[in-house]
Amino acid sequence: MVSLSLVAIDLTILATAVPSVVKDLGGFEQFPWLFSIYVLATAVTTPLYAKVADRLGRKPVMVAGVVAFLIGSLLCGLAWSLTALIVFRAIQGIGAGAIQPMAMTIVSDIYTLEERAVATSYVASVWATAAIVGPTLGGIFADFLDWRLIFLINLPVGAVALWLLRHFHEVRKPAPTTRIDWSGAGLLTVGGIALLLGLLEGGHAWAWLSPVSLTIFAIGVAALVAFAFVERRAADPVLPPWVLRHRVVAPANAASLTVGVIMLGLTTYVPLYAQSVLGHSALVAGFALAGMSIGWPIAASTAGRIYLSRGFRTAVALGALLVIAGQVVLATVGEGSSFWHLALPCFVLGLGFGWSVNPGVVAAGSAVDWEVRGVATGSNMFARSVGSALGVALFGAVANGLVRREYAGGEVPPLEELPADVLAPALHVVFLVGLAVSAALLLVAWFTPVRIRKTEF
Repeated sequence: MVSLSLVAIDLTILATAVPSVVKDLGGFEQFPWLFSIYVLATAVTTPLYAKVADRLGRKPVMVAGVVAFLIGSLLCGLAWSLTALIVFRAIQGIGAGAIQPMAMTIVSDIYTLEERAVATSYVASVWATAAIVGPTLGGIFADFLDWRLIFLINLPVGAVALWLLRHFHEVRKPAPTTRIDWSGAGLLTVGGIALLLGLLEGGHAWAWLSPVSLTIFAIGVAALVAFAFVERRAADPVLPPWVLRHRVVAPANAASLTVGVIMLGLTTYVPLYAQSVLGHSALVAGFALAGMSIGWPIAASTAGRIYLSRGFRTAVALGALLVIAGQVVLATVGEGSSFWHLALPCFVLGLGFGWSVNPGVVAAGSAVDWEVRGVATGSNMFARSVGSALGVALFGAVANGLVRREYAGGEVPPLEELPADVLAPALHVVFLVGLAVSAALLLVAWFTPVRIRKTEF
């Protein structure tokens, strides 16, 4: 839990300090890369870490991830320019790619299915605490102390995590081979970086049909096609094809991917609506979104009672209905709406996410043996990262397309500078698209098994 807290707090602590960072280091046009590069590095390294953990054990991978994260944090705290800070954020992301999936895999290793219902509530409490502590610490460090403490505070926390990991003795089953599919890992890394980069920056850093965008997507597609061919012939593939057809893992990954898409509509456009349309401050806008971060761990901590008594399908279905209900209410927000009209559906959506995703993660870890549990858990985290990138592309294309139509080919100002009467209709459509996407969770629930047993792939 201490190791996981490094990643959980890091996801929220930097956002409130961006103005101070840019004021000190300059490079305002580059600051989105502080987040994009971290997501990229985390996403593309997760499948490889997961595979290595199934061969060499969870503990060495977790230790390596924490060390990499601490090195990145120290360098971030010493950064002399925004470019340097972006590079060091990538090192942080490389470490984070190991920490989160290993934490969930270790929970699956050491607890029974019934015990995981309680254990996951403790894990969820880390994220709930981070949702409050992260932005608060970020604001305090940026306003009253030094923004560099945002990164340097990780060093004592990470030292405690490493000390505690010394006392963790895992029962590791002997692997049939310790060979790693490096060719497949390389192709997945190249293809994943290109695909995610194209989705994250397309329509923003460059036009969708620009030569840069087309080249990046072409590289991504070519690498992923080559990856598929290599994996079919690899003796021990880094991302085995059975992940896509497993009766438990595949629905769990589909739920994570779908939630990843929807979350981007919330984390990007709810604060924008609160500030630019309803006229609230940045702090109040952050509180509107905090409901999701609080609702998710609450649902995750109570999901065990549902899937243990009623089955996993019921838990995911209830979560899907809550997500749909939250999106319906969010789609009714208007220019005269109150703060609570925006905040309450975010809380409901958080509850829905917790009941849709967390039972799937537990189910996936319970349905496979130790030797492939890392891959099963890692593929779930990777699916959410891909979903987030798809969400950036989907919602960004919708919002920007509607705004461009309003300006009829003229110069379009940034979204945050648009007048409310132009921005509100565009974001209303964005919320409707989120509602349409959320319906896919009901389909995922239909394919989720009621009870879990270890299955062959």
